[in-house]
Amino acid sequence: MDALRGFALMGILLVNALMMAGPYGLGGVTDPGASAFDRTVEGVVQTFAVGKFYLMFSFLFGYSFTLQLASAERAGTSAVPRLLRRSLGLLVLGVLHAVLLYTGDILTTYAVLGLILIAARNCTPGAALRAARILYGCLSALLLLVGAGTLLMSDAETAEADAELAEGLPELIAGYRGDASSVVRTNIGELPDQFLAALLLSGFVMAAFLIGLHCGKRRLLADTGHHLVQMRRILLVGAAVGLPGSLFAALTVSGLLGPRWSTFSQMVGVVAAPGLTAAYICGMLLLMRTARGARIAAVFAPAGRMALTNYLSQSLIMALVFTGYGLALYDRLSPAVVVLGALLLYAGQLVLSTWLTARYRYAPVEWLLRTITLARPPHDRERSTATR
Repeated sequence: MDALRGFALMGILLVNALMMAGPYGLGGVTDPGASAFDRTVEGVVQTFAVGKFYLMFSFLFGYSFTLQLASAERAGTSAVPRLLRRSLGLLVLGVLHAVLLYTGDILTTYAVLGLILIAARNCTPGAALRAARILYGCLSALLLLVGAGTLLMSDAETAEADAELAEGLPELIAGYRGDASSVVRTNIGELPDQFLAALLLSGFVMAAFLIGLHCGKRRLLADTGHHLVQMRRILLVGAAVGLPGSLFAALTVSGLLGPRWSTFSQMVGVVAAPGLTAAYICGMLLLMRTARGARIAAVFAPAGRMALTNYLSQSLIMALVFTGYGLALYDRLSPAVVVLGALLLYAGQLVLSTWLTARYRYAPVEWLLRTITLARPPHDRERSTATR
């Protein structure tokens, strides 16, 4: 699980870096000055990263929820107070993260939707899986219907809508290049739009929670050797469904489709993303059963063990680079440079995580959240589950 979490952390960083680097990140608004290479880089990230890795985190959150329940049972205490305190800790961290660093925070969503997990803690594995399927099916149908409706707009109407969005970009750019108070005000001003985006995606996050809950209750990751055939099938089917949909979404980002297709292609990408996420998870699990895969897992695992600290520190470093907190390079770097910088940052985190986890049981934010969860500082003998 730590290796999967570390792998997801890399994908999250690539997406967040492009979103924090400027107002045109990943095709939200068309950048008139983007080169073909810039659009290609964004298209690659859209295809293989956008919408996939936050769902992987969500799946692992649901799976780890069952470990939290088991931990409380072993300790002979009620799980609910622990889990409620943990949700409160995530909520506070998420709000601070969104206001001070990055409005695209996911911790607040986890904190709120985690309450549903707490309410559903005694459901059967089959019930969790059925609920996830129903939720995914209904939301997918709704999004595709809404997306298809936008195709009825004319090119002129779409261009007018894009122009209205672009009118506010100079003020946004100036806000993020200003002083620290300007950055905070700009973040707060962006929160309503981010809330709507989170609301749109929360159903898919909840579905991933429930699938993780299903797998956790059946302990499927504890003994993958008995599920090799199923994992290979999921890998193939997930890639066959998820990759074409993600490529279609990337066509708009890369500029190969007209703006009229933007909303519909993005909806298709959202609906198709879980397939590629499932393929990634099963592919990684199968890979880690090999000697080479075990070595790869050993590289990712330390970063995953302190994923919360790494996630927040990524936002802090990128805020120092892109906003008025530091270098104020917002809208001044090409997507290729941003992606390269993100990969270098992640490489540094892998090295630092290996060093820290070899010396300390808990990273700083994991220790804080664990303390909130237990209502006391954790003992050294306790297994680190702060990010789970």
